[in-house]
Amino acid sequence: MDNLRFILVVTFAMLVILMMQAWQIDYGPKPEVSATVTTPNLENSKEDLPSTSGVQATSATASPIAINTQTSGKIIKVKTDVIDLEIDLQGGTIRSLDLLQYPVEQDNTVVNKARSLVGMAVAEKNHSPVRLFNPLPEKLFVAQSGLIADNGAGAIANHYTFFSSSQDSYTLSSGQESLTVPMTWTDNAGLTVTKSYTFKRGSYEITLNQHIDNASGKALPIRQYSQLLRVPDHSNQGNMLTGGMRAYDGGVIYTEKDKYQKISFDDMVDSNLDVATKGGWTAMIQHYFASAWIPPVNQENHFYTKNLHDERYVIGSYSPLITVDNNTSAEFTSRLFAGPKVQPVMEKIATGLELTVDYSVLTFIGKPIYWLLNQVHNWTGNWGLAIIGVTLCIKLLFFPLSQYSFKSMAKMRKIQPRLKELQERFKDDRQRFNTEMMALYKKEKANPLGGCFPMLIQIPVFMCLYWVLSETVEFRQTPFALWIQDLSVQDPFYVLPIIMGITMKIQQSLNPAPIDPIQAKVMKMFPLVFTVFFLFFPAGLVLYWVVNNTLSIIQQWYITKQIDAEGNGSTGH
Repeated sequence: MDNLRFILVVTFAMLVILMMQAWQIDYGPKPEVSATVTTPNLENSKEDLPSTSGVQATSATASPIAINTQTSGKIIKVKTDVIDLEIDLQGGTIRSLDLLQYPVEQDNTVVNKARSLVGMAVAEKNHSPVRLFNPLPEKLFVAQSGLIADNGAGAIANHYTFFSSSQDSYTLSSGQESLTVPMTWTDNAGLTVTKSYTFKRGSYEITLNQHIDNASGKALPIRQYSQLLRVPDHSNQGNMLTGGMRAYDGGVIYTEKDKYQKISFDDMVDSNLDVATKGGWTAMIQHYFASAWIPPVNQENHFYTKNLHDERYVIGSYSPLITVDNNTSAEFTSRLFAGPKVQPVMEKIATGLELTVDYSVLTFIGKPIYWLLNQVHNWTGNWGLAIIGVTLCIKLLFFPLSQYSFKSMAKMRKIQPRLKELQERFKDDRQRFNTEMMALYKKEKANPLGGCFPMLIQIPVFMCLYWVLSETVEFRQTPFALWIQDLSVQDPFYVLPIIMGITMKIQQSLNPAPIDPIQAKVMKMFPLVFTVFFLFFPAGLVLYWVVNNTLSIIQQWYITKQIDAEGNGSTGH
């Protein structure tokens, strides 16, 4: 029993170390990264355009149509209540997008005042909004779209085509619920394409509409494509010791057959994705935020990736072939989600989109915990109180098992002096000692393994809460009370970790000490060791552990008192 409990505690300590390393990777100081990515002349090669050569054409291929190559370098600026973006008139590419309600950093007024009182410098914060799409070469991330003729035979209006616009800026006015930004392109042969983006108030969902008027004198077989072009974030590299326990950064897809799948940058290097599915979506995700192209759900879409061999990667989809006859028109639509990974919102946008909030292999536990957190938050209005409420619910759920475990530990604590006496008496006869020890367990109805159950329960719950707190954007920069103004980062004054260490020490005093003196000395060090580790953990996770330990202490103290009273009563009798 002692060895098993010791192994469990050491295993849990190792998990804490790995989680701390992973957390430091995501939240610790980032090294300066030099801009090693070069900007190739993709317009000459157009290698980032989708290839439909693997798809059987259903009608005659159109002749190449010349693109208007006049360069304007014009940018359209669009601002709604939640996003601020730029659209490049070359291709109608969304080249930058800022999330106005999500600053990079926020001030902690309590901490700033405390620092000022003791004469410490107050660190300047970056209050600029998080930039999701970015045109800079070292941070390149853009949303591209367009129309192509089948099998690459000529261009219609792809992301190299230059559109024109009557305005260079658009703003969603007060009281206005939606905003449409149109762009047009016309060739000399009678073909006109109107490309429009529609934005809605309070929404991170953008609707793309591409309208074609064909007066070219011939039928045109056309496909729509939408794709994300990105370079990896070199400042977000992992650690081999973390075992991958960190926020995933890369491509993902959702298909009707295989559901949610990660397509990492390494996967894109190894081979190009080539998958057909009804509905679905393609995306690039990162910590807290996601960008996804969502084609129509009632058509077969073809998903693809491309490795451009210069640390640029493309993931996207193209539509079935549609033939636009002469003197007719056609419309292609798609949707772009670019924003925070708020699960209830994403569930309404597309099937499976909420899975971009990745709780790793423990998703089956993480999602119920997140759901419960949401329910409690809807009632309390405070995410810190939601954590406390969920901790109470978890304790109630496992109350019978905890009750049994704590009773076993109380009985083990009660017979501890007799075990030490047996150890001393049979110190030279290990076999006899084991026989007498098992007889004592049977007589006192003590289960030496019963005390291990609380630890076994807490390990997966603790890991799930780590993932929920690290992946759930609702906890980002969310205050609890007093000095805790961000549950997703460490306690600035280390008060919660110290309280956690104290509660762990109290709880340890209620448990039977290991008979082995070396193990006993090591176990005594764990409250201090865990306190040091928890200094760097998010305040929300430490809050859970403090509340959990406090409830366990109350429950265990009450049970121990009952067991001791029963023992005294029987002795008096």
